[in-house]
Amino acid sequence: MQPDAPTLDLSGVSSGYGSFPVLHNIDLKVEKGTIVALIGANGAGKSTLIKTVSGLVRTKGGKIVFNGQDCTSHSPDKMIRAGLGLVPEGRRLFGDMTLRENLEMGAYARSDKHAIAKDFERVLALFPELRDRLSTVASSFSGGQQQMVAIARALMGAPKLLLLDEPTIGLAPVVVERVANLIREISEMGVDILLIEQNAEVALTIADYGYVLENGKVVMENKADVLLDDPQVQTAYLGI
Repeated sequence: MQPDAPTLDLSGVSSGYGSFPVLHNIDLKVEKGTIVALIGANGAGKSTLIKTVSGLVRTKGGKIVFNGQDCTSHSPDKMIRAGLGLVPEGRRLFGDMTLRENLEMGAYARSDKHAIAKDFERVLALFPELRDRLSTVASSFSGGQQQMVAIARALMGAPKLLLLDEPTIGLAPVVVERVANLIREISEMGVDILLIEQNAEVALTIADYGYVLENGKVVMENKADVLLDDPQVQTAYLGI
């Protein structure tokens, strides 16, 4: 991969479910060293885009290049092995498994035991509130704690790109702030991020660049601070 090539590059990507189209000719990039936000109302196609990039939904046109490789037809397991991490909406933890077991599952595609052990300690340093609860089953955690576990589990896969699907939904404001700070910290650790958020203010405050999705189409893109100050964005998504 060329040094200046995007970590993720979608060109004319369309996808949907069966014969029902959802995304239409999406062009989107995540440049190296950046956090990119994708905002839009419910039903705009944000989660479908995440699933398409992850290989959970097949493309009906266009091209997905990840880390310099054409991954348009890759299955989810191939995307994970290529360096993709996913924190799905709703967290999707293994509720009857302990925190330690959930984190170990995050590294299931890896065989580098020494590096896994090192990342385990790095993750616990990032989430110190979890260190004393490694033997606790995930279902007993609060919503905010479960979100931390979901992010920690994804990081155990040593991703080059982390996809976050609505990470602040349903969380108290103080927890939203904690998640926002964590996203910044993860970015500073060298992990590029595609953040899908309905909370446009949080997303655009965190991000370097942003896209606005409406009815499965990108209708606006710009630097995040420019979008945050855009009157159309403020009216439609910020309630200003």
